[in-house]
Amino acid sequence: MTSVDDTTGTADPGPGGYAAARLRLLQEESRSGPERRSALSGLTDGWLNALFAEAVRESGVRGATLVAVGGYGRGELSPRSDLDLLLLHDGKADPKALRVLADRIWYPVWDLGVALDHSVRTPGEARKTAAEDLKAHLGLLDARPVAGDLGLLAGLRTSVLADWRNQAVKRLPQLHALCRERAERCGELRFLLEPDLKEARGGLRDVTALRAVAASWLADAPREGLAEARRRLLDARDALHLVTGRATDRLSLQEQDQVAARLGLLDADALLREVYEAARVVSYAGDVTWREVGRVLRARASRPRLRGLLGTRGTAAVERAPLADGIVEQDGEAVLALAARPERDPVLALRLGAAAAQAGLPVSLHAVRRLAAHGKPLPVPWPADAREQLLTLLGAGEPTVAVWEALEAEGLITRLLPDWERVRCRPQRNPVHTWTVDRHLIETAVRASALTRRVGRPDLLLMAALLHDIGKGWPGDHSVVGETIARDMAVRVGFDADDVAVLSTLVRHHLLLIDTATRRDLDDPATVRSVADAVGSAGTLELLHALTEADALATGPAAWSTWRGSLVADLVNRVGAVLAGDAVAADAGVTARPPGAEQERLAVEALRTGEPALALYARQEEDAVGVELIVAVRDQPGVLPAAAGVLALHRLTVRAADLRTVELPDELGEVLVLRWRVAAEYGSLPQGALLRTDLIRALDGSLDVPAKLADREAAYPRRRGVVPPPPRVAVVPEVSSLATVLEVRAPDAVGLLHRIGRALDAGGVRVRSAHVSTLGANAVDTLYVTDVDGKPLPAAQAASLAAAVQSALT
Repeated sequence: MTSVDDTTGTADPGPGGYAAARLRLLQEESRSGPERRSALSGLTDGWLNALFAEAVRESGVRGATLVAVGGYGRGELSPRSDLDLLLLHDGKADPKALRVLADRIWYPVWDLGVALDHSVRTPGEARKTAAEDLKAHLGLLDARPVAGDLGLLAGLRTSVLADWRNQAVKRLPQLHALCRERAERCGELRFLLEPDLKEARGGLRDVTALRAVAASWLADAPREGLAEARRRLLDARDALHLVTGRATDRLSLQEQDQVAARLGLLDADALLREVYEAARVVSYAGDVTWREVGRVLRARASRPRLRGLLGTRGTAAVERAPLADGIVEQDGEAVLALAARPERDPVLALRLGAAAAQAGLPVSLHAVRRLAAHGKPLPVPWPADAREQLLTLLGAGEPTVAVWEALEAEGLITRLLPDWERVRCRPQRNPVHTWTVDRHLIETAVRASALTRRVGRPDLLLMAALLHDIGKGWPGDHSVVGETIARDMAVRVGFDADDVAVLSTLVRHHLLLIDTATRRDLDDPATVRSVADAVGSAGTLELLHALTEADALATGPAAWSTWRGSLVADLVNRVGAVLAGDAVAADAGVTARPPGAEQERLAVEALRTGEPALALYARQEEDAVGVELIVAVRDQPGVLPAAAGVLALHRLTVRAADLRTVELPDELGEVLVLRWRVAAEYGSLPQGALLRTDLIRALDGSLDVPAKLADREAAYPRRRGVVPPPPRVAVVPEVSSLATVLEVRAPDAVGLLHRIGRALDAGGVRVRSAHVSTLGANAVDTLYVTDVDGKPLPAAQAASLAAAVQSALT
């Protein structure tokens, strides 16, 4: 019987000896990464070998072997990894003796507190389990002997591997489905702020799946960079285990700085970027590999039919359909034509991308690598054909994403646009954002491609979509920094001076419309005039409107809704009138928006009855969060805190709000109209009559809203995982000639707007208008306030008021 050497690398068989040696190893600063993982696996092998030898002596069992499977089998033990062990036996031992053998191994592992996944099987049982359980089959592909009879495992490994290859036609589609289901459940690693390094798409599980595909001999993953990507993910997991002291694979926000420091990286952003880069390599390798698996399986399925049609000697000709100059379609991919010469054609890479995206085809890996190795650089500025091919690629819609990533995977994008390197795989800490900076820019171009019929210069819209956040990653305001970078990139791509100026303006002011529409008083002439001055022309305004929508749609679901769209459209109409020279709009006579029919009805009712009038609309727009609530009440102190407090008491979350004074016709007077977008925190919406009753009581003082909110907060304190940044309240200068503007940025919380309103009331000011936005877990509220005479506040009083509001929120 051939056995593993019992004396090689052994540790003290007692838990204490192994634990001490393990601790020393993990504390060695000089050993990390693959070297430490290998050493830890070797140390564990020695300990288990000694345990096995002692257990064999006590039980008398012969014909058994201890097998490491899964990650331990690959020698990839992280500091807190569990041990996957299989006790393999020949079936001849007495069952009682076999239990003694297993117990003498398992219990010392448990005593040490190490997680253990264990099983006891004969080779036949293990093979049968593998045939029935895909995950068990995958684990056995990495089986490695730790101690005992090597012959038992050698035979099992041979048969398991043969089964894997023989059953590849069935097994690989099952494995692919498993990968897709896991990706759906866990998300894509390179776009998550708290990624799971193992389970998310592009993580360590996917690397294992690619190894299994390679073992089938059916297809192989692109190997360039894959081993390095795997090492980075494993290193990050090692550091995470050491920082937390737990067997976790989720890189939580609160641990990222410590993990980065342990890996010698600058900060959490540098850590995420490195992890995202690794995940991108793994994801792309998976895309290419699974596409190749599908192609091979389709070819195998069609082969018998072809033999029947062509006879035993016939062969099928390879079909190649032309797509563009030097580009053809073959086997469902865009490939280079036989006559293509990358070394002579500098536009070929962009032409390949444009043709593939327009046809909705993936790009051949071989073609991209050939272009990366032999492609001729483009002259600067680019020729017109190159610019047109780039714009064609950007305007292709959803297929643009996969094609762009294929080109980027081999470095072609950063070669064409060197400034792209700065945003590639760059994380965005704002939870409103779904994507990394680079992916967000491409997603914005995808969204913009659907809006090109709305603008006179679709080429500028697509280019602005690609460049609008290009300043992220540099110090300072990314819009200001991005303007300079975008100008240089536009010149590089070959736009003329006038177009470069427009693109620079679009990048500089890409947030202007959404910020102004949701945070400023559009009835203030200074607001509209300032936007008109910044935009400069009707053509630029048209482009900026489309860019704003595309940017918001590409950001995430919280960034755009019908409500926000209507606010932006209203602002665009007003600015357009000014730019067109409308006599009424161009001077100080930009009049207040007339109330809608429903708002006017409620306002008249509020004046007639002397009490609040309210309407709650259960209709829900497809892209909006929550339902609409309109409240009309006679202008009086305390309206904002009372209304906001009642909503909070009824567990209604304010997603957006707009407060303004409405002048009714025929000198009926002025009424405050509050238009809310609210959502039930949980459960169903309250009845409108109940809201109205409580609002009346809050205004007359019979309902103590602050006390009720305090009682509820004490009874049900909110749990927070990560402490958010503190609130900030600032005076925004020079945006209104009619009022003082305060901007509040704070974590969204129950009663936030109520506390703001109370602080303003305590400051003795009037709220002329309010504009509330909730973006994910953050609130951005803009308030236009005046003194009791309706005039802007002096600078000192405004600063004091801002400090008081901030204090009320702290």
